[in-house]
Amino acid sequence: MRISIFGLGYVGCVSIGCLAKNGHTVVGVDVQEQKVELINNGVPTIVEKDIDEIIRTEHAAGKISATTDYLKAVTTTETSIICVGTPSSETGQLNLDYLFRTAEQIGEAIAQKNEFHTVVIRSTVMPGTNERVAAIIAEHSGKKKNEAFAVVSNPEFLREGSAVSDYYNPAITVIGSDHQPSIEKISSLYKDIKGEIIITEIKVAELIKYVNNSFHALKITFANEVGNICKALNIDSHPLMELFCKDTHLNISPAYFKPGFAYGGSCLPKDLKGLATLAHDHYLTSPLLQSIHHSNEHQKQVAFDMIAKTGKKKICFIGLSFKEGTDDLRYSPSVDLAEKLIGKGYTLSIYDKNVHLSKLVGANKAFINHHLPHLSELVCDEPARAICQSDVVLINHRNFDLAAHRELLKDKIVIDLVRVKSDVAQLNYQGICW
Repeated sequence: MRISIFGLGYVGCVSIGCLAKNGHTVVGVDVQEQKVELINNGVPTIVEKDIDEIIRTEHAAGKISATTDYLKAVTTTETSIICVGTPSSETGQLNLDYLFRTAEQIGEAIAQKNEFHTVVIRSTVMPGTNERVAAIIAEHSGKKKNEAFAVVSNPEFLREGSAVSDYYNPAITVIGSDHQPSIEKISSLYKDIKGEIIITEIKVAELIKYVNNSFHALKITFANEVGNICKALNIDSHPLMELFCKDTHLNISPAYFKPGFAYGGSCLPKDLKGLATLAHDHYLTSPLLQSIHHSNEHQKQVAFDMIAKTGKKKICFIGLSFKEGTDDLRYSPSVDLAEKLIGKGYTLSIYDKNVHLSKLVGANKAFINHHLPHLSELVCDEPARAICQSDVVLINHRNFDLAAHRELLKDKIVIDLVRVKSDVAQLNYQGICW
């Protein structure tokens, strides 16, 4: 494939070398003549393991060149990959000036072409950028998206120091576009590269890099706060975290990574509070650990606000225990929400197939008697009865069969806190995080 790469910084330089090594003919484009000169002399613009040899070899083979002439670069290639910088502004928003200027240049060049051109965004961008870039190209080319050109979002996951290895050994390759031929074309660039190719929605492809890196930052901060606590207790934090990482069922796994309602139960709130208190008792500041509880409380407020915005006062709870398959009501976020709603004058009807008041004992019974002393007046033994008494149906347990109650629900507002598995088409439905 004939490819032009816009931006000869870290991502652009690695992309030029690796694409050329994979058999493609690549021309780099940059406004800085010094970078262009380096590439044209077979020298990389960055210091990175293995890239110097790759650039030297592929340049000698005639597969790599560079230019400041964007018109020539686009008109002589079939695909352009945008790798320009998108630095943060002082207020935290991205500065996309370089990227939009590049889109203008590509549009000007496409105006001179008859051949279909595919534009790939590798730069880190926020959702909506793909659409904006397409509009700019259309404006400056005078041509229509998906007729003369297409825009593909293809985020990079390269780490400095291991970028070449990361290029050839990605966990996944993400591609988002609304033009199937271009999806297939860009997918072909990665056919010999390890890792699954994931075709997804454009905005998902645009946001994934931010989610990844924010989680990486979270992991580092979490490990550091644990390390500080360990040091205060004269414990070696590294064996502890090595042990932590051996649990691939819950700790290092997809477990819990499903957006929805707040956590609860007898363990998570207690143990989080215990660890944060342990840090405090040793005069340590642990802002991340301290913030988790506040964020969890905020999620309960999000659910309450969704209910309040309906303007309805009769609410049905499908599920009350802190999670499915148990009757444990202790520190259930659903109990907290129910208690707040009652305090604000709402009328509740509750169905939970596992909660039987006659069988509640010990701490579980004491907890619910304290927080919902009139629970017996609210509980229904059949979901249909609870639904019929309400205007809003709140789903707290995932396996509830909406389809079986579709006729009863058609005139209700359904608010889903757990992402039910049932078909929600033709219902007045909204999810808390989707």
